[in-house]
Amino acid sequence: MAKKKRRLSARRKKEFRYRGHTLDELKSMSLKELKKVLPARARRSLSRGLNQEERTFLETIQTKDKDIYRTHRREMVILPQFVGKTIAVYDGKEFKTVRIEPEMIGHFLGEFALTRKVVKHSGPGVGATRSSKYIPLK
Repeated sequence: MAKKKRRLSARRKKEFRYRGHTLDELKSMSLKELKKVLPARARRSLSRGLNQEERTFLETIQTKDKDIYRTHRREMVILPQFVGKTIAVYDGKEFKTVRIEPEMIGHFLGEFALTRKVVKHSGPGVGATRSSKYIPLK
C-alpha cells in the first residue's frame, strides 16, 4: 500500500508534457511548428487559418491582462498561450467560465462549455397518465 502511494505521489510531481514537449517549449513554438504537435482535428482547423474574430481574440489574450476574457468562439483551438487564463465561453444562453489548464491544449473551447442541460425527471404527478385522472366518487 505504501509503495503504491509513493508511485502515485511521484507521478503527480512530474512536470507537464504534451507529446514530449514541456509547456515552455510549446509557448515558444510558432503556430506552424505547433500544428505538427496537435491532434488531427485541431491541426486541420489551424491549417485553414484563423478567421478575423479568432485572430483578434488571440491578440487580446496575448496583449491585454484581464481577469476574464469573454468570447463566442466555441470552435477556437486551445493554444499554449491560453494556459492559466480564465475564458468565459458563450453556450447560447450565458457565458460559462473555463479555467484553462495545460491538459486542455489541442481541445476546443466549446468542449468545456456544454450547451445542453441535464434532464431531470420528477415522479409522475396528476395528469401524467390516463390512470391518474381517475378520481373515485364517494
